[in-house]
Amino acid sequence: MISPRLSALALTASLTLTLAACTSGGAGTSSNSGSDSGGPASMSGSGKGAESPADTALTPDAYQVELDAVGVPVGAALRDIAKARTFKSLSQRVRRAQSAVDSAAERLGPLHPPAEIDTEHTDYLAALRAMNGKLDELGQAVGDRSLCTASSVLARLGKSSEFGGLKEAGADLAGGGDYKGGLIKFTPPKEQNRRLGNGTILASAIRGGRGSLTVKNGTSGDSVVTLVLGKRKAVSVYVRKRSTAKVTNIRDGKYRVYYTSGSDYDRATRGFTHNCVFQRFDDSLPFTTTYTATQIRWSTWTLTLQKMIGGNASTSDVSPDDFPA
Repeated sequence: MISPRLSALALTASLTLTLAACTSGGAGTSSNSGSDSGGPASMSGSGKGAESPADTALTPDAYQVELDAVGVPVGAALRDIAKARTFKSLSQRVRRAQSAVDSAAERLGPLHPPAEIDTEHTDYLAALRAMNGKLDELGQAVGDRSLCTASSVLARLGKSSEFGGLKEAGADLAGGGDYKGGLIKFTPPKEQNRRLGNGTILASAIRGGRGSLTVKNGTSGDSVVTLVLGKRKAVSVYVRKRSTAKVTNIRDGKYRVYYTSGSDYDRATRGFTHNCVFQRFDDSLPFTTTYTATQIRWSTWTLTLQKMIGGNASTSDVSPDDFPA
């Protein structure tokens, strides 16, 4: 009976970066002098300049049109985040939502709203700009894998003061003049902390041998260990933090071993939603069965997911979108 040991260490770090943007505009001037004496030039006329559209207060109907023009795409972009199925898509959708919010603030910024909701307009504009910063922060969280799924991004957004501020500002607009466009039509999910039972088998496609695998998870997060034979996922097992689980009936073959760790396991997406790590053992794990006239011998392996002195297995990072979920 063979009983080697392998080990792995996975470390993650998070970085939060908030960017704030502001814009300013200026007006140029020109002059013309047609007098040989050097005196100031003169012009005839009424003395009144033409007002620009930005200097004119909008009618309630016109202001509602502007709110609809920004509120509809912002709500659609936020809801679109929920459709992400890969890390790449999730990152892109968060950035598109940020762009929609930024465009909304850019469009509403120069406007003069009806006088009766001037304060509400100012508050709504400030709330949009705060949301822009929050979405940038969430995009960074996806990049460093502290948030790993659409549900975790939207739940974090939903509990944020920035999202609450935007909802409140939109409600104030609606109350100040029945401007419904300020109410973003989007309901975020709640944050969760789901865990499976230790030793839960998540996949079992290639079984029927004598081999066994014991997984000791000494880390601070739950993990899923997956064996891949050729191009097929053979078996996956859920191992809770600081727990041990055993998989039996493993068929002979040379397996590649992957594992992912994190918190809040979502069975629908087959992955952790927070603080996720994706690793692969650099060496394959061979399972063999030998027969003699008097005995049968088979492979029994132990994987220890924890830094340990004398460990004999190295690991490498794996792209989340390439992980065999």
